[in-house]
Amino acid sequence: MDEVFQQDLSEEPIHGLVFPMLLLMKEKCPRPDDSTVLSVLQKHLGAVENFSSEKECIGFAAADYHADLQDKKVSPFLMITSCCESKPENIDAFTRSQMWDCPDHEQILSECRYQVIATDMFSASLSHTDRSDLLMNYLEALVELFPSCEAVYFPISGKMMPADKIRHHNLAPEDRFLMFAVNVRYFRIEGSEDMLVDSLGMKTLFMPDLQYHFHGLDPNEVVNHAYNMLSYILANDCPIKNGDSIDGLQNGEISMDVQWKCHFENSLIQPPREVIDICMNEYASGGRDY
Repeated sequence: MDEVFQQDLSEEPIHGLVFPMLLLMKEKCPRPDDSTVLSVLQKHLGAVENFSSEKECIGFAAADYHADLQDKKVSPFLMITSCCESKPENIDAFTRSQMWDCPDHEQILSECRYQVIATDMFSASLSHTDRSDLLMNYLEALVELFPSCEAVYFPISGKMMPADKIRHHNLAPEDRFLMFAVNVRYFRIEGSEDMLVDSLGMKTLFMPDLQYHFHGLDPNEVVNHAYNMLSYILANDCPIKNGDSIDGLQNGEISMDVQWKCHFENSLIQPPREVIDICMNEYASGGRDY
Protein backbone atom coordinates (compact mmCIF):
# COMPACT_ATOMS: atom_id res chain seq x y z
CA MET A 1 0.00 0.00 0.00
CA ASP A 2 2.74 2.49 0.86
CA GLU A 3 4.50 1.71 -2.39
CA VAL A 4 1.37 2.53 -4.36
CA PHE A 5 1.05 6.00 -2.87
CA GLN A 6 4.72 6.97 -2.65
CA GLN A 7 4.24 8.60 -6.00
CA ASP A 8 4.96 12.11 -7.17
CA LEU A 9 1.90 13.89 -5.81
CA SER A 10 2.14 16.49 -8.55
CA GLU A 11 1.01 13.78 -10.98
CA GLU A 12 -2.70 13.48 -11.60
CA PRO A 13 -4.28 10.51 -9.76
CA ILE A 14 -6.74 8.27 -11.55
CA HIS A 15 -9.91 10.28 -11.16
CA GLY A 16 -13.00 8.48 -9.97
CA LEU A 17 -11.58 5.03 -9.24
CA VAL A 18 -10.06 5.63 -5.81
CA PHE A 19 -10.07 8.60 -3.47
CA PRO A 20 -6.84 8.88 -1.49
CA MET A 21 -6.65 11.11 1.60
CA LEU A 22 -3.29 11.98 3.17
CA LEU A 23 -3.32 12.74 6.89
CA LEU A 24 -0.32 14.92 7.70
CA MET A 25 1.38 14.96 11.10
CA LYS A 26 4.53 16.37 12.65
CA GLU A 27 5.64 13.19 14.45
CA LYS A 28 5.46 9.55 13.51
CA CYS A 29 2.48 8.01 15.26
CA PRO A 30 1.44 4.44 15.97
CA ARG A 31 -1.66 3.10 14.30
CA PRO A 32 -4.53 2.59 16.74
CA ASP A 33 -5.21 -1.05 17.52
CA ASP A 34 -7.65 -2.91 15.30
CA SER A 35 -10.51 -2.88 17.80
CA THR A 36 -10.26 0.90 18.25
CA VAL A 37 -10.22 1.47 14.50
CA LEU A 38 -13.22 -0.83 14.09
CA SER A 39 -15.15 0.94 16.86
CA VAL A 40 -14.57 4.43 15.45
CA LEU A 41 -15.37 3.36 11.89
CA GLN A 42 -18.60 1.74 13.07
CA LYS A 43 -19.54 4.93 14.90
CA HIS A 44 -19.28 6.93 11.68
CA LEU A 45 -20.13 4.35 8.99
CA GLY A 46 -22.45 1.81 10.56
CA ALA A 47 -21.71 -1.86 9.92
CA VAL A 48 -18.00 -2.37 9.24
CA GLU A 49 -16.03 -5.60 9.00
CA ASN A 50 -12.27 -6.04 9.35
CA PHE A 51 -10.97 -8.13 6.42
CA SER A 52 -7.20 -7.50 6.62
CA SER A 53 -4.68 -6.54 9.26
CA GLU A 54 -1.08 -6.28 8.11
CA LYS A 55 1.82 -4.30 9.52
CA GLU A 56 1.75 -1.81 6.66
CA CYS A 57 -2.00 -1.66 6.02
CA ILE A 58 -5.30 -2.45 7.65
CA GLY A 59 -8.50 -2.99 5.65
CA PHE A 60 -12.23 -2.88 6.36
CA ALA A 61 -15.43 -3.42 4.41
CA ALA A 62 -18.22 -0.83 4.76
CA ALA A 63 -21.05 -3.36 4.93
CA ASP A 64 -23.89 -0.81 4.90
CA TYR A 65 -22.91 0.33 1.39
CA HIS A 66 -23.40 -1.84 -1.69
CA ALA A 67 -21.44 -1.24 -4.88
CA ASP A 68 -21.83 -3.04 -8.21
CA LEU A 69 -18.82 -5.06 -9.33
CA GLN A 70 -19.13 -7.36 -12.32
CA ASP A 71 -22.84 -8.02 -11.72
CA LYS A 72 -22.28 -8.62 -8.02
CA LYS A 73 -22.97 -6.46 -4.98
CA VAL A 74 -19.86 -5.83 -2.89
CA SER A 75 -19.10 -3.71 0.12
CA PRO A 76 -16.55 -0.96 -0.56
CA PHE A 77 -13.12 -1.45 1.00
CA LEU A 78 -11.51 1.14 3.25
CA MET A 79 -7.76 0.92 3.81
CA ILE A 80 -5.41 2.74 6.17
CA THR A 81 -1.62 2.53 6.01
CA SER A 82 0.84 2.74 8.85
CA CYS A 83 2.45 6.12 9.43
CA CYS A 84 5.29 6.75 6.99
CA GLU A 85 7.47 9.60 5.80
CA SER A 86 5.73 12.13 3.59
CA LYS A 87 7.15 13.77 0.48
CA PRO A 88 5.86 17.34 0.57
CA GLU A 89 8.52 18.44 -1.89
CA ASN A 90 6.58 16.57 -4.57
CA ILE A 91 3.62 18.92 -4.23
CA ASP A 92 4.48 21.56 -6.81
CA ALA A 93 4.15 25.34 -6.59
CA PHE A 94 1.15 25.36 -8.93
CA THR A 95 -0.81 23.06 -6.60
CA ARG A 96 0.31 24.93 -3.48
CA SER A 97 -0.85 28.23 -4.95
CA GLN A 98 -4.46 27.01 -4.87
CA MET A 99 -4.63 25.85 -1.24
CA TRP A 100 -6.93 28.74 -0.30
CA ASP A 101 -8.71 26.82 2.46
CA CYS A 102 -5.50 26.28 4.41
CA PRO A 103 -3.62 29.59 4.76
CA ASP A 104 -0.84 27.90 6.77
CA HIS A 105 -0.22 25.20 4.17
CA GLU A 106 3.45 26.07 3.65
CA GLN A 107 4.17 25.80 7.37
CA ILE A 108 2.19 22.56 7.59
CA LEU A 109 4.05 21.04 4.65
CA SER A 110 7.43 22.04 6.09
CA GLU A 111 6.67 20.75 9.61
CA CYS A 112 4.60 17.65 8.85
CA ARG A 113 7.12 15.07 7.69
CA TYR A 114 4.86 12.06 8.26
CA GLN A 115 1.59 10.87 6.80
CA VAL A 116 -1.07 8.21 7.06
CA ILE A 117 -2.69 7.33 3.75
CA ALA A 118 -6.31 6.27 3.59
CA THR A 119 -8.27 5.28 0.52
CA ASP A 120 -11.34 3.45 -0.72
CA MET A 121 -11.78 0.69 -3.29
CA PHE A 122 -14.84 -0.57 -5.16
CA SER A 123 -16.97 2.46 -4.25
CA ALA A 124 -16.89 4.14 -7.68
CA SER A 125 -20.14 2.47 -8.73
CA LEU A 126 -22.07 3.84 -5.76
CA SER A 127 -24.49 6.66 -6.44
CA HIS A 128 -22.84 10.06 -6.09
CA THR A 129 -24.80 10.71 -2.88
CA ASP A 130 -23.80 7.38 -1.33
CA ARG A 131 -20.15 7.75 -2.31
CA SER A 132 -19.83 11.29 -1.00
CA ASP A 133 -21.54 10.17 2.22
CA LEU A 134 -19.20 7.18 2.56
CA LEU A 135 -16.05 9.21 1.92
CA MET A 136 -16.92 12.04 4.27
CA ASN A 137 -17.99 9.71 7.08
CA TYR A 138 -14.68 7.91 6.54
CA LEU A 139 -12.82 11.24 6.68
CA GLU A 140 -14.47 12.21 9.96
CA ALA A 141 -13.55 8.83 11.42
CA LEU A 142 -9.92 9.26 10.31
CA VAL A 143 -9.37 12.65 11.96
CA GLU A 144 -10.85 11.19 15.16
CA LEU A 145 -8.58 8.13 15.00
CA PHE A 146 -5.48 10.29 14.47
CA PRO A 147 -5.70 13.27 16.86
CA SER A 148 -2.17 14.41 15.95
CA CYS A 149 -3.23 14.95 12.32
CA GLU A 150 -2.65 18.62 11.45
CA ALA A 151 -4.24 18.67 7.99
CA VAL A 152 -5.66 16.42 5.30
CA TYR A 153 -4.43 16.68 1.70
CA PHE A 154 -6.65 15.46 -1.15
CA PRO A 155 -4.48 14.64 -4.21
CA ILE A 156 -7.52 14.41 -6.49
CA SER A 157 -8.28 18.13 -6.10
CA GLY A 158 -5.05 19.53 -4.66
CA LYS A 159 -7.04 20.82 -1.69
CA MET A 160 -5.71 20.90 1.87
CA MET A 161 -7.99 21.24 4.88
CA PRO A 162 -6.89 21.86 8.49
CA ALA A 163 -7.92 18.79 10.46
CA ASP A 164 -9.61 20.86 13.18
CA LYS A 165 -11.97 22.37 10.59
CA ILE A 166 -13.08 18.83 9.80
CA ARG A 167 -13.34 17.82 13.46
CA HIS A 168 -15.42 20.83 14.49
CA HIS A 169 -17.54 21.70 11.47
CA ASN A 170 -21.28 22.41 11.52
CA LEU A 171 -21.96 21.63 7.86
CA ALA A 172 -24.99 19.74 6.65
CA PRO A 173 -23.98 16.18 5.67
CA GLU A 174 -24.65 16.82 1.99
CA ASP A 175 -22.33 19.87 1.97
CA ARG A 176 -19.24 18.15 3.35
CA PHE A 177 -17.82 16.77 0.10
CA LEU A 178 -17.89 20.16 -1.61
CA MET A 179 -16.43 22.08 1.30
CA PHE A 180 -13.75 19.55 2.27
CA ALA A 181 -12.73 17.80 -0.93
CA VAL A 182 -13.59 19.96 -3.97
CA ASN A 183 -11.18 22.79 -4.72
CA VAL A 184 -12.54 26.00 -6.25
CA ARG A 185 -9.45 27.64 -7.73
CA TYR A 186 -8.70 31.20 -8.81
CA PHE A 187 -6.25 32.39 -11.48
CA ARG A 188 -5.40 35.80 -12.88
CA ILE A 189 -4.36 35.65 -16.54
CA GLU A 190 -0.95 37.28 -16.93
CA GLY A 191 -0.84 40.43 -19.05
CA SER A 192 -4.60 41.03 -19.02
CA GLU A 193 -7.56 41.83 -16.78
CA ASP A 194 -8.94 38.32 -17.35
CA MET A 195 -9.51 35.90 -14.48
CA LEU A 196 -10.47 32.26 -14.29
CA VAL A 197 -12.31 30.41 -11.53
CA ASP A 198 -12.74 26.66 -11.84
CA SER A 199 -13.48 23.65 -9.68
CA LEU A 200 -11.46 20.46 -9.34
CA GLY A 201 -12.59 17.25 -7.68
CA MET A 202 -16.09 16.53 -8.98
CA LYS A 203 -14.78 13.69 -11.14
CA THR A 204 -14.68 11.52 -8.01
CA LEU A 205 -18.47 11.53 -8.16
CA PHE A 206 -18.48 11.38 -11.99
CA MET A 207 -19.87 14.90 -12.12
CA PRO A 208 -18.55 17.80 -14.23
CA ASP A 209 -16.39 20.56 -12.85
CA LEU A 210 -17.17 24.24 -13.52
CA GLN A 211 -15.20 26.94 -15.31
CA TYR A 212 -15.64 30.72 -15.41
CA HIS A 213 -13.39 32.81 -17.72
CA PHE A 214 -14.22 36.46 -17.03
CA HIS A 215 -13.26 40.03 -16.21
CA GLY A 216 -14.85 42.92 -14.31
CA LEU A 217 -16.40 40.95 -11.43
CA ASP A 218 -15.25 40.32 -7.86
CA PRO A 219 -13.67 36.83 -7.96
CA ASN A 220 -14.92 36.13 -4.43
CA GLU A 221 -18.48 36.52 -5.68
CA VAL A 222 -17.73 34.16 -8.58
CA VAL A 223 -16.26 31.58 -6.18
CA ASN A 224 -19.44 31.80 -4.09
CA HIS A 225 -21.52 31.33 -7.25
CA ALA A 226 -19.43 28.27 -8.12
CA TYR A 227 -20.06 26.60 -4.77
CA ASN A 228 -23.79 27.30 -5.10
CA MET A 229 -23.79 25.81 -8.60
CA LEU A 230 -21.86 22.73 -7.48
CA SER A 231 -24.31 22.22 -4.64
CA TYR A 232 -27.20 22.41 -7.12
CA ILE A 233 -25.47 19.93 -9.45
CA LEU A 234 -24.95 17.40 -6.64
CA ALA A 235 -28.43 17.80 -5.19
CA ASN A 236 -30.10 17.31 -8.58
CA ASP A 237 -27.84 14.75 -10.31
CA CYS A 238 -26.47 17.39 -12.72
CA PRO A 239 -29.61 18.36 -14.67
CA ILE A 240 -27.67 20.92 -16.76
CA LYS A 241 -27.50 20.19 -20.49
CA ASN A 242 -25.33 21.80 -23.15
CA GLY A 243 -26.76 25.23 -23.98
CA ASP A 244 -28.89 25.55 -20.84
CA SER A 245 -28.98 28.84 -18.94
CA ILE A 246 -28.51 29.34 -15.21
CA ASP A 247 -29.07 32.27 -12.86
CA GLY A 248 -26.10 34.63 -12.87
CA LEU A 249 -24.94 37.41 -10.57
CA GLN A 250 -26.41 40.86 -10.14
CA ASN A 251 -24.87 43.21 -7.58
CA GLY A 252 -23.02 40.26 -6.10
CA GLU A 253 -26.17 38.17 -5.58
CA ILE A 254 -27.58 35.27 -7.60
CA SER A 255 -30.48 36.65 -9.64
CA MET A 256 -33.05 35.16 -12.04
CA ASP A 257 -32.87 38.44 -13.96
CA VAL A 258 -29.39 37.51 -15.22
CA GLN A 259 -29.02 34.37 -17.32
CA TRP A 260 -25.64 32.78 -18.14
CA LYS A 261 -25.33 30.07 -20.80
CA CYS A 262 -23.57 26.76 -20.06
CA HIS A 263 -21.47 24.75 -22.51
CA PHE A 264 -19.62 21.48 -21.96
CA GLU A 265 -16.01 22.08 -22.99
CA ASN A 266 -12.46 20.96 -22.29
CA SER A 267 -10.85 22.76 -19.36
CA LEU A 268 -8.55 25.73 -19.95
CA ILE A 269 -6.38 24.94 -16.92
CA GLN A 270 -4.78 21.58 -16.06
CA PRO A 271 -5.60 18.82 -15.43
CA PRO A 272 -7.43 18.14 -18.72
CA ARG A 273 -11.08 17.30 -18.04
CA GLU A 274 -14.60 18.10 -19.16
CA VAL A 275 -16.09 21.17 -17.52
CA ILE A 276 -19.26 23.19 -17.72
CA ASP A 277 -18.00 26.50 -19.05
CA ILE A 278 -20.26 29.35 -17.92
CA CYS A 279 -20.50 32.30 -20.30
CA MET A 280 -20.98 35.38 -18.12
CA ASN A 281 -22.44 37.73 -20.79
CA GLU A 282 -20.68 41.09 -20.81
CA TYR A 283 -18.17 39.82 -18.23
CA ALA A 284 -17.12 36.84 -20.36
CA SER A 285 -13.53 36.70 -21.61
CA GLY A 286 -12.11 34.80 -24.55
CA GLY A 287 -14.05 36.43 -27.37
CA ARG A 288 -17.19 34.34 -26.92
CA ASP A 289 -20.65 35.36 -28.08
CA TYR A 290 -23.52 35.34 -25.64
